[in-house]
Amino acid sequence: MINFDIANDIDLIKYPLITDKTIQLLNTNQYTFIVDPKISKNKIKHTLEYLFDIKIIKVNTCQIPLKKRRVGRFLGIKSHYKKAIVKLSKNSTINLFSQS
Repeated sequence: MINFDIANDIDLIKYPLITDKTIQLLNTNQYTFIVDPKISKNKIKHTLEYLFDIKIIKVNTCQIPLKKRRVGRFLGIKSHYKKAIVKLSKNSTINLFSQS
């Protein structure tokens, strides 16, 4: 049976962040995800452990500041998000890249 808190929090984890720096972090068994700004570290940990069946040691988060963007004469802001860096235990891995 699914815990209802986890079922609601699955939507708050948006996608994994793939950049040059985050690919280097994969060597130390750390994975980076973009999450909703209102989710806490404990909820991130429990939700990812449920989704990927892994053991998480540590969760680090940082709020990304808002950035202004201009399209023609219109000024707006990019959407607000939080970045979460998750450190896994030595025997846990997440398959982010398909093996095809």
